[in-house]
Amino acid sequence: MRLLLLRHADAGDQDPARWPDDTLRPLTPRGRRCQRRAARWVHRRGLVATRLLSSPWVRAWESALIVAEQGAGPAPVAAPALAAPPDLAALERALGPQDRAAVLHLVGHQPWLGELAAMLLTGTPDGLAIDFPKSGVLGLELDRLAPGRARLEWFWRPRGE
Repeated sequence: MRLLLLRHADAGDQDPARWPDDTLRPLTPRGRRCQRRAARWVHRRGLVATRLLSSPWVRAWESALIVAEQGAGPAPVAAPALAAPPDLAALERALGPQDRAAVLHLVGHQPWLGELAAMLLTGTPDGLAIDFPKSGVLGLELDRLAPGRARLEWFWRPRGE
């Protein structure tokens, strides 16, 4: 199966005066533009999701909605496991059974997405340091969601990031 890890788009800096609950911080206009570019890039390469999971935090959820709107996936499904350190069992439960042809998109946050990629590639969440930019997309090939079972296919970084 193919697994795409997508970091949420730009949501500006934390601002406790405007967003006392940082999980509610939305995307900036620049973030929306950049996320549309990333979603179009994914769609043009035929990497349309069979399942699209997103952190329920507003900036990730809005990023996932843009992916779906650009034709790169179905409507997103909230997955609280994407708003926390990597937990493969929780992600497997959220994804449900998948066949070998599945294309799965996971929208989340740093450092957790980088740790998830490192775990899938090396077997440990600190086995690889990944500079994962906002709206970045990392593509993995794997036979099952397990430590050390993935192969890196590509890593797309938005221009200027």
